[in-house]
Amino acid sequence: MKHWKLGLLPFAATLMAAPAFAQAPVNVTVTVDTGKAGPKIEPAIYGQFAEHLGRGIYEGVWVGPDSKIPNTNGYRNDVLAALRHIKVPVVRWPGGCFADEYDWRDGIGPRAKRPVRINRHWGGVTEDNQFGTHEFMNYSELLGTDAYVAGNMGSMGPRDMSQWVEYMTAEQGSLAEERKKNGREKPWTVKYFGVGNETWGCGGSMRPEYSADLHRRYAEFVNAPAGKPKIVKVASGANASDYNFTDVMMRQARDRMNALSVHYYTLPTGKWDKKGAATGFSEDEWASTLSRATFMDELIGKHAEMMDKHDPEKKVAMYVDEWGTWYDQEAGSTPGFLYQQNSLRDAEVAALTLNIFHRHTDRVKMANIAQMVNVLQAMILTDKGRMVLTPTYHVFDMYVPFQGATPYAAEVKGPTYEKAGFKVPMVDVSAARGTDGKLYLSLTNTDPNKPARVTTNLSGTARGRILTGPAIDTHNTFDKPNTIMPATYSARSSGGKLTFDLPAKSVVVVAID
Repeated sequence: MKHWKLGLLPFAATLMAAPAFAQAPVNVTVTVDTGKAGPKIEPAIYGQFAEHLGRGIYEGVWVGPDSKIPNTNGYRNDVLAALRHIKVPVVRWPGGCFADEYDWRDGIGPRAKRPVRINRHWGGVTEDNQFGTHEFMNYSELLGTDAYVAGNMGSMGPRDMSQWVEYMTAEQGSLAEERKKNGREKPWTVKYFGVGNETWGCGGSMRPEYSADLHRRYAEFVNAPAGKPKIVKVASGANASDYNFTDVMMRQARDRMNALSVHYYTLPTGKWDKKGAATGFSEDEWASTLSRATFMDELIGKHAEMMDKHDPEKKVAMYVDEWGTWYDQEAGSTPGFLYQQNSLRDAEVAALTLNIFHRHTDRVKMANIAQMVNVLQAMILTDKGRMVLTPTYHVFDMYVPFQGATPYAAEVKGPTYEKAGFKVPMVDVSAARGTDGKLYLSLTNTDPNKPARVTTNLSGTARGRILTGPAIDTHNTFDKPNTIMPATYSARSSGGKLTFDLPAKSVVVVAID
């Protein structure tokens, strides 16, 4: 685990606040209004998603207590330590589409006696249910994170969902006794429960009107025991820009939900049949990916408009509980496992998306990147006993101070980066007051070719870290796990104004004194 604690890039020692640029930097100005604060950035915005998909659970999180890979009660130690380091606030499980065919009873009792099923959605491989309710809920406690359990509304009845909740949370009764017999005396705390998943697709191919009716029915039976904190009930919401789905769900079922989900994935090509490669891509696809990622801002804004029509007091939160990049999976990997490499481009997508969430804290109270380990835009990749941290992981690490922070309005004046008909602001910024009282600033230079000189209305000294690399697809491998890592970064006021020199294609996060 030493490599993820170093915080240094081999080539990045020179990438400080005033690097020797090969070309004149582009001038950008940033004005932070510390008098204009928004609702706090909920830590849950930095949530994770772990589905029974590919090697996300098995090998990624769970290796079993008899594995030669160092583990604690079956949970691999290196992954656990890395996730603890970024203070994961919440994990969504068991899916995703897997949840829509999952029978919770398959995953309880002695592991040797659990049934083997077919994972129809993801590769058609067998699922032996070695990782079930006890394994997930205990892992959540070990990790120090809140549990977000996704219930099966697609293929099981409301009684099954109700009994699962009772099994996990009840102090007494037959289901509580069954849980105790299976090794857990004390009830778990289930903070969030998803009443279905993607009901418009793999969760039942439902019309929004039917989905709303079913939500009302099922949600009635999802309740914590008397005297316990109420469970946050999450309704299955829209696919990307289906604003009508949100409108209908809010109109017909808003009084039976605490949150409504939205799912959006960034594809370089925008086409599901040929999404684009994770590495070896052109600058055109760099630009298209960043541009499509920033569509999240419009998406949230328009879904929020639909929610505001029926809930002007904003009692129902928006959860973007599936988001991230989705590429063609790596050549040679198992079909349906959605394993993809993770590069500097993904780091920029993560930074841009998190900044967008910071600007919509009035509605967005949770987000769950897809997915935590070995699947899609993962934090961590494993190869049997080896582990590597991705550029996306490093962004989440750099952004930890924003968890629970109070965001400030920030105005950016500068050019756009344009390529192949796509354009994004050259510099994107987020500013917030951390829970430690410090002012934190994140700056992302989206231009892969040009440096930027950012002059702010702030003063003082800034210290933090920078993430960048020599190529747009710079990434870590198991043979070279430290190719791209954060390096130290600092800046000082000049003429009473704090100025930042940003190399091309870089992400910076600093604390300002």
